Amino acid sequence: MLRINFVACLLVVCLTAGCNAQSKVQKPLDAKLTWQIEVMFRSQFNVPWDYSVHLGAPEPSKFAGFRKLPIVISHSGKSQVVNFLLSNDDKTLVRLDKFDLANDPAFHINIAGRPIRGNPNAKVTFVNFDDLECPFCARLHAELFPSTFDRYKNLVRFVYKDYPLTQLHPWAMHAAVDADCLAAANGTAYWNYVDYLHTHVDKITGPKLDLKKSYAMLDQIARNEATKSKLDGAKMDTLNACIAKQDESEVRASMAEGDALGIQGVPAMFVNGEPIDGAVPEQQIWTVLNRALRAEGETPPPPLPSTAAPAPKAPKAPDAKK
Repeated sequence: MLRINFVACLLVVCLTAGCNAQSKVQKPLDAKLTWQIEVMFRSQFNVPWDYSVHLGAPEPSKFAGFRKLPIVISHSGKSQVVNFLLSNDDKTLVRLDKFDLANDPAFHINIAGRPIRGNPNAKVTFVNFDDLECPFCARLHAELFPSTFDRYKNLVRFVYKDYPLTQLHPWAMHAAVDADCLAAANGTAYWNYVDYLHTHVDKITGPKLDLKKSYAMLDQIARNEATKSKLDGAKMDTLNACIAKQDESEVRASMAEGDALGIQGVPAMFVNGEPIDGAVPEQQIWTVLNRALRAEGETPPPPLPSTAAPAPKAPKAPDAKK
């Protein structure tokens, strides 16, 4: 039995009642709408990442203004069909709840002005809500760069947003503000700063957790990255003023956006709207990236060659004694 049998149990009985088995199947949904419905389905019902989801062709129903939409969930050779209703204008999916496909916040994450790693024009966007003092975020960052980044090259663009857990990480907010100051000045300097902090958390915290020293170190690291990126005098002056001001408004706006997305902790990732929670294995991230690429008509990178060790040779039979 699939672990998500509860999905079928929650459905309204009338959704499938009275459908004509001999009714004519209508044309399939377009790729974009198919992707939106799949992402919303996975998100709303916490479908495990390694389960496949396939949308069948819409069929007529007896409910005015709606078509029946079968959704097939498969795993380990087993599958299950869950039926929904889709409005004729393709804007509403009906179960016990109404899902607004056009205005779901996961499809409208604001990345304006954020530094991008990868191809700025890539069709797939990987967004990570990050905390620069978080050890789990550091572990994820180490998996993304360079491994995942190198694997997908120009197929994906990577964007980080701020979500410092201020109650757990005392200098995370200050680091986020400094990072955003750099982001406004130079995208390369921003990414170098993020790379450095995610690999030197213990050094910045220090043995005695002296926040003044941590803040001073964060500011100095930001200025060093600006110098390496050759910011001119005016931009450096603006950066220094930004660091001194410590305006948290941009960071808190990002945190509010994360709250609206239902984020409970970090790292919290979204691939073209599909959520991934926690520092998960890179293979899980690759599965979601591949799914998004196919939905956009792109070909994912080929599977990596197997690294399994060769089977040991059978021991040679001892010579028979004469």
